[in-house]
Amino acid sequence: MHEFFPTHVYTSVLQRGGSRDLNRQLLNEGRQLRADDAAGRRWSAKNYRGGYTSYGSSHKLHRMSPTFQDLERRLKRHVKAFAEAVDWDLTDRELAMTDCWLNIMSRYAVHGLHLHPLSTLSGTYYVQVPAGSPGIKFEDPRLDRYMAAPPRSGHARPKNRPWVTLPVVAGQVVLFESWLRHEVASHPTAAERVSVSFNYNWF
Repeated sequence: MHEFFPTHVYTSVLQRGGSRDLNRQLLNEGRQLRADDAAGRRWSAKNYRGGYTSYGSSHKLHRMSPTFQDLERRLKRHVKAFAEAVDWDLTDRELAMTDCWLNIMSRYAVHGLHLHPLSTLSGTYYVQVPAGSPGIKFEDPRLDRYMAAPPRSGHARPKNRPWVTLPVVAGQVVLFESWLRHEVASHPTAAERVSVSFNYNWF
């Protein structure tokens, strides 16, 4: 059996020794941003029920805040590792962060199935993940081509499943190619799930 055309998802802790101080700064700044960002709250009320995201109002936080700029700096080695793992030829090119925004999921908030158009590499850094919070769920990109395929066994290996949910924890980085569709299920707890999402591009 040969395995061709794999779908890559990268996970790692952001840094050795933990990210408690950075997470505290991101959390404090993120909550202040939510309080100040009237346009973002209005956008979220229509598009992100039960949660807050700065995606529709402030989506370049790495250019606005030294704290988010620090996160961008710490992500560089992970982005480089992903690019090397998938054999991207970046000769005379650079993967640069183009977007960076905050997500705060309150109870029952859902992040529907989507992808990130016009980007190359996307990802999320997890700032606060309460016990019981949902992971990030990925869809097999070949799903619309299965046609008459039989259902998968309940014991199917992750690489053979049509959907895979990756558990996440605070301090973790997840990277994937931007065409990969993903979602986050309903957040069941009162404590907020806080993350920072971002896109990179090379053109």
